[in-house]
Amino acid sequence: MTTSSDTDPTGQVVPWRHLLHEIAETAFDEHRTAAAVAEILRSLGLDVATGIGGTGVVGTLDRGRSGRTIALRADLDGLPIHERTGLPYASRHDGSMHACGHDGHMAMVLGAAAALAADAAADSGADGIVRFVFQPAEEPGRGAEAMIADGLLDRFPIDAIFGLHNIPGLPAGRLHTRSGAIMAGEDNFTITVTGRGGHASTPHLVVDPLVIGAQIVLALQTVVARSVDPIASAVLSCTNLTTDGARNAIPTTVRITGDTRNFDPAVSDLLEGRIREIARHTALAHGGSAEVTYTREFGTTVNDPEMTAVAAHAAHRTVGDRRCEADTPPIMGSEDFGRYADRVPANFTLIGNGAGGEVGGVPLHSHDYTFNDAILPIGVAYYRNVVHRMLAE
Repeated sequence: MTTSSDTDPTGQVVPWRHLLHEIAETAFDEHRTAAAVAEILRSLGLDVATGIGGTGVVGTLDRGRSGRTIALRADLDGLPIHERTGLPYASRHDGSMHACGHDGHMAMVLGAAAALAADAAADSGADGIVRFVFQPAEEPGRGAEAMIADGLLDRFPIDAIFGLHNIPGLPAGRLHTRSGAIMAGEDNFTITVTGRGGHASTPHLVVDPLVIGAQIVLALQTVVARSVDPIASAVLSCTNLTTDGARNAIPTTVRITGDTRNFDPAVSDLLEGRIREIARHTALAHGGSAEVTYTREFGTTVNDPEMTAVAAHAAHRTVGDRRCEADTPPIMGSEDFGRYADRVPANFTLIGNGAGGEVGGVPLHSHDYTFNDAILPIGVAYYRNVVHRMLAE
């Protein structure tokens, strides 16, 4: 088993994480973050390319002659959230916060780069090429595709790619993965209901889109329960409702937004069809109209069986059998890591950030979320073990 003392030859992984947390930036605006990552990679002696897909960074460590190539991926972006952690290294960019732990993901990949560079300098370890991929705009699901469209896989060919994501609610340092779908696809929808507005005192003269919208929201709650096969998994959530009305004026327009999650394109198509049918016919029944916009934002993240075997071996070597799980249930969260997995063999693994009242137990995307520094050496050791397994001589 690899110990934490073996994984951070620079002693800088925690300070790197705190630095990156302090300069949090949102999607495609990660200029200072990308510059900091590139500077660290260069200081480790790696070849570095920047500006890929906007602000993406790739560091390359050539460790031998085999030509086998593996990539480790981290995400650069924070969220448009006002931080309320009170940490001494809290975000200096008001309205931008690493509330999903991407600062920790970057620090773990940087730590792996440092450890693997030290292995290469000592002429030990594995034979091949390691790419360290730092991707912009994971949160809106656009960054992986932007890097791929900018030639990532042509300019920096890889045989496989691996990633990690921290999970609050899972005990700190546990490593969970599975073969097949591990994270759901995400679709978004907007329903625009149009009626005829008017004075609140004369409801008989209007077509009230607020009543129509309320009926649509309630009707949509039956879709998963009554239209989706119980063996399949799906979520349909209406997340916002806005109107152009006032306290004493019935509105003309109501806009409902929401999202769905699923693991199967056929389920995605079913959800879209039912949303369109329910919205249109409910509006017509009340004398109004409804238009639906439905977009597919994230594909399902599907793990390759062979790469999952590699990940499971690395997890066992890192934390032992009792703290790893190679057939964890999938989760309904979404990740654009799946864009890479659509093109090359890939594995995505979940690392526990802390459960219950432990440090790291606050849910993702919360203004008081905190990444648990105690799991950084575990993530670094895991990545190092993955590379050693993949590039063993």
